[in-house]
Amino acid sequence: MDNYAFSVADRLMKYVQIDTEADPNSSSFPSSAKQKDLAKVLVSELKELGVNDAEMDEWGYVFATIPATKGAEDVPTICFCAHMDTAPDCSGKDVKPILHKNYDGEPIVLPDDNSQIITIEKHSYLKEKIGDDLITASGKTLLGADDKAGVACIMDFAQYMMNEADFAHGRVRILFTPDEEVGRGVDHLDMKKLDADYGYTLDGGVLGSIEDESFSADAVEISIIGISAHPGYAKNKMVNAIKVAADFIDRLPKDAWSPETTEGREGFVHPTALTGGMEQAKVNFIIRDHQTPKLKEYEDRLKEVLDNTIADYDGVTAEFSVKEQYRNMKEIIKDVPFVTNYAIEAMEKAGIQPRPVIIRGGTDGSRLSFMGLPCPNIFTGEMAIHSKHEYVSVQDMQKAVHTMVNLIQIWQEKA
Repeated sequence: MDNYAFSVADRLMKYVQIDTEADPNSSSFPSSAKQKDLAKVLVSELKELGVNDAEMDEWGYVFATIPATKGAEDVPTICFCAHMDTAPDCSGKDVKPILHKNYDGEPIVLPDDNSQIITIEKHSYLKEKIGDDLITASGKTLLGADDKAGVACIMDFAQYMMNEADFAHGRVRILFTPDEEVGRGVDHLDMKKLDADYGYTLDGGVLGSIEDESFSADAVEISIIGISAHPGYAKNKMVNAIKVAADFIDRLPKDAWSPETTEGREGFVHPTALTGGMEQAKVNFIIRDHQTPKLKEYEDRLKEVLDNTIADYDGVTAEFSVKEQYRNMKEIIKDVPFVTNYAIEAMEKAGIQPRPVIIRGGTDGSRLSFMGLPCPNIFTGEMAIHSKHEYVSVQDMQKAVHTMVNLIQIWQEKA
């Protein structure tokens, strides 16, 4: 690909200007209709590239096929997947992308808010990116490289494949999903329609990262039912549910068991929302660990803390419910290790040092793996995600495209 004119930077800078922020408080799917705005653009661009079956379904999923070359029809079908939505943690509206050519290592002051300064001291990966071209937002919003960098890489890959007839390859399926950031990315995905054997999400960080081990995840909702009374006549009657909930949260460990006190393969119990009033309060938690059985241990311990709290308040009751979110993809991929190994080989062929890492989180690939599509995660260069400091290296994205091309060749060669 030495002479290939990559389009990935221009594509990313176009896509991030389309607001696709997901809405965690919405019950619709996708959670925000504006996610379909990007989906429509991608379908149109794919058709312009000659991918004639590109389509968006009723749920906002984008499907497309790059057909197998003659004689390679029996090669396993590979899916490349990225999500179109951006996180609600930071605004994705009116994103103004900025291209910083030949980064020199100096602080990057974002022009729309001079207090937002991206530095090597805060973002150590930047030390490796001196000389690269970086894309950032302008200081008021996130960038949206998570995961529009992945979308751009897949689109650039499609452009290359549709214009390059020099090598044989199997059938490729392209999938763009909504609502990954709110944990619903594959809720309505038709796996028969997807019709692929193995997959890769393009949603990783540093150059060379390959992730085939994620958290397992549950969600817990706790309802605390207090005793209401008129505040003017509440003595010895009222038990304020908000105060009971606050007491309960205060009893959680301060030096462990939380995102801010754990790393590596350590799991956590994390309160994400506290809502309610005097009579009833709700506390939402996410429970995470790389070992699925530990989720039950955390939940039992959390329930014990809750029960001990409630016991101190006469007449107060509580409800405790658990919902499965996703499971560690390694439980599936361990039985097909070649899926990961081929990606590592593809990186090495592109001159990249592979960096196998574990995900302290999950991707669409976590759930896809359990839906019958073993699906590790490949780097795109997206960094400082969900923040105003988000940035991505153009060269990292180009290397991701190169890796994808190599990967398709390897699958054909190994078939």
